Amino acid sequence: MLEIEIDGKKLTVPDGSTVMEAANSVGTYIPHFCYHKKLSIAANCRMCLVEVEKAPKPLPACATPVTDGMKVHTHSSLASKAQKGVMEFLLINHPLDCPICDQGGECQLQDLAVGYGNTASRYQEEKRVVVNKNMGPLISTDMTRCIHCTRCVRFTEEIGGFQEIGMANRGEHSEILPFINKTVDSEISGNVIDLCPVGALTSKPFRYSARTWELSRRKSVSPHDGLGSNLVVQVKQSRVMRVLPRENESINECWIADRDRFSYEALNSEARLTKPMLKHDGKWHEVEWQTALDYVVHGLTDIKARHGAASIGALATPHSTLEELYLLQKLVRGLGCGNVDTRMRQRDFRGDAVDKHITYLGMPITALRKLDRILLIGANVRKEQPLIAAKLRHAVKKGAQLSVIQSSDDDLLCSTHTKLVVAPNVIAAQLAAVLKALLEIKGAVVPDAVSSLLADALVTESARAIAISLSSGEHGAILLGQAALYHPDYSMIRLLAGELATLAGVTVGELTPAANTVGAALAGAHPLRGELSTDAIQGLNAREMFEQPRRAYLLLNAEVELDAHNPQQAMSAVKQADMVVAMSAFKHEAIDYADVLLPIAPFSETSGTFVNMEGLPQSFNGVVKPLGDARPAWKVLRVLANLLGLSGFDFNTSEEVRDTVLKGGQASVDAQLKNVTSVKAQPLEQPAGLARLGEVPIYQSDALVRRAPALQMTKDGKTFVASINGKLANELGLTDGCDVKVTQQDGYAKLKLVIDDKLPDQVVRVPSGHPAVMTLGDMFGSIALERV
Repeated sequence: MLEIEIDGKKLTVPDGSTVMEAANSVGTYIPHFCYHKKLSIAANCRMCLVEVEKAPKPLPACATPVTDGMKVHTHSSLASKAQKGVMEFLLINHPLDCPICDQGGECQLQDLAVGYGNTASRYQEEKRVVVNKNMGPLISTDMTRCIHCTRCVRFTEEIGGFQEIGMANRGEHSEILPFINKTVDSEISGNVIDLCPVGALTSKPFRYSARTWELSRRKSVSPHDGLGSNLVVQVKQSRVMRVLPRENESINECWIADRDRFSYEALNSEARLTKPMLKHDGKWHEVEWQTALDYVVHGLTDIKARHGAASIGALATPHSTLEELYLLQKLVRGLGCGNVDTRMRQRDFRGDAVDKHITYLGMPITALRKLDRILLIGANVRKEQPLIAAKLRHAVKKGAQLSVIQSSDDDLLCSTHTKLVVAPNVIAAQLAAVLKALLEIKGAVVPDAVSSLLADALVTESARAIAISLSSGEHGAILLGQAALYHPDYSMIRLLAGELATLAGVTVGELTPAANTVGAALAGAHPLRGELSTDAIQGLNAREMFEQPRRAYLLLNAEVELDAHNPQQAMSAVKQADMVVAMSAFKHEAIDYADVLLPIAPFSETSGTFVNMEGLPQSFNGVVKPLGDARPAWKVLRVLANLLGLSGFDFNTSEEVRDTVLKGGQASVDAQLKNVTSVKAQPLEQPAGLARLGEVPIYQSDALVRRAPALQMTKDGKTFVASINGKLANELGLTDGCDVKVTQQDGYAKLKLVIDDKLPDQVVRVPSGHPAVMTLGDMFGSIALERV
């Protein structure tokens, strides 16, 4: 610890601290533009010049390390003169367009110009003008306003992982620009909008729609991935206008992903369902809530009487709140049925009967940055968990060894130790090879639980390198991604990963894909157990409810044509039902197969709780009133249960529902979380012919992002093609850019073909969760390809 004096205040700070950090620790503000606590030090704006005793000239506080006994003056006449001089230079070329600038009212340059600027400019020459740049559909540019702080440049390189923005030329001719003919395509690119201290980079969807002082600011939680990013939702006249990050160092730090930032567009889209609707004589009619609910009650009662309670099935997405999922399963079980599930994209349920605990990340989110050995299995982590990817890149920069077993050689934007790029149906076999290699290295006995899986495993140099890497660190983790969680051999991958983790002395965890994957299991939206894993009426899982069609389906936020592992099978099942009740915030394909559409509120219009991947419940309130006649789903389910004559639904607030589920507090949640599996080894699936790689694209993952126009205009949003490598293309006589017919089971789709040599042999990459492929089958099943 070093002693320092700032403006007469004595304090001690750690060795290696800067004057800026020392000043911040005691609440002393030093003006700055280029400095940011999460970025490297650039010291190029010079606004933070301070006087240091015995120094011959003012020094930049952001780049000056503390020395023992140092005395600093931040507001002395020398420091003030230097700061005012810098401000005058910064304003020389800056346009006087504050009245039309989106940054007006929250602009650092405006704020500091009041304190450090002159009343009039002494600069009489012509100001320079900089041509605006095209940075894509999310970021709007007014580059004449740029003061060259380079925050955006440093962010894309250090946090985003790839320098998509740079500074060209020198002196007065300096310009911030993307690479020639390129847009900014990072999945976390919107953070440069927050970082820009002036109006050079602003939000393109928000542009000219409101002034900052007109907006109310309300706290919320991201409804997308399992990280649970904290948000500030800004509202004007009961309409969500903008979403910004709310700093939480233990979760999202001060960043959010682009889908967190821009998906709010869907909340105000024309696709919103605002009134209950009934289908009569093949036509849809808007009705009152009482009429719609009476129809549902009579339908469920009749179907139960004629076919039994087991003929009813309830399906929801894990993007629903804890309260909604709890009441859904309670209602279904109140009818005497256990057919309730949220895992529509999962195919392998062999672990359900033997594993009573809930799978999760296996560690605090903050621990990801401190890992020194990482193995990713089936995880295209940049597109599945953008901010988790940033944390893992940080760990790699600090010396962590990152290895991957996956089905495409996608760029993780960081160095990797070892890669095993194999077909999806070979992932489990390759993991078995890594485990076998580690057993040989350690001279350990093959565990009985996996002996049959290891019998035919072929140990390669890559498998041995991964095994050596995993066992050589102090803080390691094996993380399962989307392609592992939705894999036909998911339970075998879990079993092998668990044995490998135990042998290597590392943690095993799952990068849970949805906002409330863990919460869904805690709420009892599971066919074999109730809330907090209590005993409950048992039923069919999601796969079984599609394979054995039910007479009635209750769908909560579920779009089966896009959210199911096999949409072809799912659509067939719901179309056979006597009654389908779709509770949704949006009109969607349910218009073709549902009988009742009930408008429910999205996350911004209801209160609720999401439980993130580390098992942390985060509650939030609605930020605007429900649109039209939409109602919070927990209220709809409560009233529906009351009309059905079910007991135990006397809840007045969502908080009462939450407290019923989480009555034991965080301890009751933690007691349910465990990644150990007791499943027995079984033969691995071996689909014949070409294997489909059908991961869900980042902007097709849930109902909100699908309906956000700006996100759909991005490179990730508008590019939807079938991809194979060059070798397979030659074998099939196909060329890059040609039209192909993709056939799977009884359905087909026509797509453009792209040659992508990052894919392994015999693999066809056809993403799922998209309207263009809802006629196809399994996400990782056999597939055929031919030229149209």
